Amino acid sequence: MITAVDTNVLLDVFGADHTYGARSRKAIGSCLTEGGLVACEVVWAEVASFFPSPDAAQDAMDRMGVEFSPIEVKTALAASTAWKAYRSRGGRRDRVVADFLIGAHALSQADRLLTRDRGFYRAYFSRLRVLDPTRG
Repeated sequence: MITAVDTNVLLDVFGADHTYGARSRKAIGSCLTEGGLVACEVVWAEVASFFPSPDAAQDAMDRMGVEFSPIEVKTALAASTAWKAYRSRGGRRDRVVADFLIGAHALSQADRLLTRDRGFYRAYFSRLRVLDPTRG
């Protein structure tokens, strides 16, 4: 079972978030015991921006057991389709394309997505299996 992980869950753990940190760490551990944990370049870049250096970010991701999983062309095109549907329904630009890339990556290149943003991903990627560390 391959689990794609969203930025918010990783930052819960790396930032020792008082509200979500313990639950996110537990969920990551469970996902690792069930298979691999991957992150696309969008998540990788967002997470890395919170570290003092790229090497520190890479080391943290390695220790966490997260593997880099680049977005394939078909995944990028699926994200563009979802983004276009969102915009055609009147969606504002406050929801950035990055979120659509993360969702499309999880749907196309993993078995599920670990995120606290379940409402968005369920709305635009209805076939995506979403795990929320704050539930269960």
